[in-house]
Amino acid sequence: MTTMAADAGAQDTTAHEADFDAAVAADERIEPRDWMPDAYRATLVRQIAQHAHSEIIGMQPEANWITRAPSLRRKAILMAKVQDEAGHGLYLYSAAETLGTGRDELLDKLHSGRQKYSSIFNYPTLTWADVGAIGWLVDGAAITNQVPLCRCSYGPYARAMVRICKEESFHQRQGYELLLALSRGTEAQHAMAQDAVDRWWWPSLMMFGPPDAESAHSAQSMAWKIKRHSNDELRQRFVDICVPQAASLGLTLPDPGLRWNEERGRHDFGAIDWTEFQEVLRGNGPCNDQRIGQRRRAHEEGAWVREAAAAYAAKHGKATA
Repeated sequence: MTTMAADAGAQDTTAHEADFDAAVAADERIEPRDWMPDAYRATLVRQIAQHAHSEIIGMQPEANWITRAPSLRRKAILMAKVQDEAGHGLYLYSAAETLGTGRDELLDKLHSGRQKYSSIFNYPTLTWADVGAIGWLVDGAAITNQVPLCRCSYGPYARAMVRICKEESFHQRQGYELLLALSRGTEAQHAMAQDAVDRWWWPSLMMFGPPDAESAHSAQSMAWKIKRHSNDELRQRFVDICVPQAASLGLTLPDPGLRWNEERGRHDFGAIDWTEFQEVLRGNGPCNDQRIGQRRRAHEEGAWVREAAAAYAAKHGKATA
């Protein structure tokens, strides 16, 4: 009986796998109640969690400038952007929960260093121009990477990305507009904008992840249509977008190897310092300790809010039962 049951179970799994593979091949959405391979679920949890963590950690570098914004208009724009990032984290944690992983578990893994967030947020924002560089370059890289995720094979993730990408598009435009104002301002303002671009350009290219040949997850994620393009394809697309935008801004991208390749119809660009990338991932970046320390403190100081909300929900849930 045991052997027969095992055989039947294996046949069921094989049939489920065939249905899953057919759905992915046909560009159909996989929904939370659908059968999915354990590895597919684990890959989604890892990717969505890292994305969610990046959104809430990413609030910190720019939030530092809210009280120092040069005008009420700039302050209102920046406050709205930071608030948007918190909302993006909420959408993504909710998407991860549909896979059976609790938000508390994900945050515990973030705070203990067992899950990562984007390396880009471990760099400091030294001047007001950094806010513009983050909007133009960092959010621009995010859009390049995330728009294809609107067609992700997992339904809740894809649907969350539609709204996130619309808001990130606003963030990119405000960053570009801020840099344009500085670039066309005084000589000192132009220099400040150029300095910010010089510092944020290479970390922005690293946002797409390691080269395809060294990426542990890209090939399988693309086979499952979680991702639609490889790291190197997306990085190349981003460079090609930024070159004419930089010219319009009157700013120079800090890469002496950057030039148009007529034969390829794309821009060639210099070698990325992947040693720096790996060091930041290991926790040795300029702001790693500061970012995760502030996140832990915020979580601890917000415990009373979560407890009060839970008590309120429990009380009113009983009243309406």
